[in-house]
Amino acid sequence: GSQVDIRPVRDVTPLMEVPQPFMVLKMDRRRGNIVVSRRAVLEETRAEQRSELIDKLAEGQVIDGVVKNITDYGAFVDLGGIDGLLHVTDMSYKRVNHPSEVIEIGQTVTVQIVRINEETQRISLGMKQLESDPWDGVAAKYPVGAKLSGVVTNITEYGAFVELEAGIEGLVHVSEMSWTKKNVHPGKIVSTSQEVDVLVLEVDSDKRRISLGLKQAQGNPWEEFAAKNPVGTKVTGEVKNATEFGLFIGLDGDVDGMVHMSDIAWGLSGEDALALHRKGEQVEAVVLDVDIDKERISLGMKQLEKGAPSEASAGGGSLKRNDVVTVTVLEVRDGGLEVQVGDDGATGFIKRADLGRDRDEQRPDRFQVGQKLDAMVIGFDRSKKPNFSVKARQIAEEKEAVAQFGSSDSGASLGDILGEALKAKKD
Repeated sequence: GSQVDIRPVRDVTPLMEVPQPFMVLKMDRRRGNIVVSRRAVLEETRAEQRSELIDKLAEGQVIDGVVKNITDYGAFVDLGGIDGLLHVTDMSYKRVNHPSEVIEIGQTVTVQIVRINEETQRISLGMKQLESDPWDGVAAKYPVGAKLSGVVTNITEYGAFVELEAGIEGLVHVSEMSWTKKNVHPGKIVSTSQEVDVLVLEVDSDKRRISLGLKQAQGNPWEEFAAKNPVGTKVTGEVKNATEFGLFIGLDGDVDGMVHMSDIAWGLSGEDALALHRKGEQVEAVVLDVDIDKERISLGMKQLEKGAPSEASAGGGSLKRNDVVTVTVLEVRDGGLEVQVGDDGATGFIKRADLGRDRDEQRPDRFQVGQKLDAMVIGFDRSKKPNFSVKARQIAEEKEAVAQFGSSDSGASLGDILGEALKAKKD
């Protein structure tokens, strides 16, 4: 049955009793068998006809044909006894996802012969070659820096394709999609068929490539933030994340600012200051710096605290190490007390361990806001803000009492010595 026709034949009845040319393929004289083929004759005839048809065709020729079959990669077109392949990429200059979007089986189409392979006798066809090429003069039509509107036609992991006109598409690389959304799949920023505004970044006419920017068609949020919030402006935001070096605060315009741990609170170590805040908390801060090129906003929280040292009062004014002063409790924290010298003097901090010599005295909750106490200046932090200690004051007073009212050779107890010192202080 395979030698009856070029294509498989299920019913050979119509061919019965009809004289047909056959080619002898094999003879077995011993058994008296002869194998003949009608298919070989048809193929030879068809090859001759095909050669004659191809000889009549030429590259660049425009011809009509009928669509016989459609596949995912193109369509086969009957040119009158010989088929040619119309590839999907040669159907139109615009994006074609499937050939069925453009043509259908049985449709008569006008095509141009793009290429003829003499060895394989394969013919490549094209429809878009009959249209004017939209890429002609594209550089002048879409100059770099031009702001345009287009429609998203396809989304990939590396970006999105935007159609500017029929046959002209540009790529918005994922890095050019958003100022603030980094490492996000393009499909979470745009969707297919969405109309977007883009900026032309680069045009390569030879490679038929246009690079577009989506974020450049929008305002730079760091420039807008800097314009609305100059250095010194008070802002409010939510703690988005806490790292080992500071807090990230969400601000208006979908940008983040960072509070370095040294700018969170006065008188506390960076670790202790970080422990005071949690994710999701609303906080206030002041703008310290905005670097538009590096897309960084530096914030400070301690600068908003009451009595924060200014340039005039940096270093606690006339305070010196080992001075004993009276301070007022401004705030009670787990780690200690925020205090202020006088009514408008420098503010400083007394750590928990410096609230007294005994462990029972080192509980911050035994103090109240507004309470006054004497403390000794034991140093200054990096911002010249004073650190105080009740414990150091107690130790210094004991040493002074021993020096004035007793000695190691007198036999007097420490209680007797301190008693005399208190009595002298009252007198």
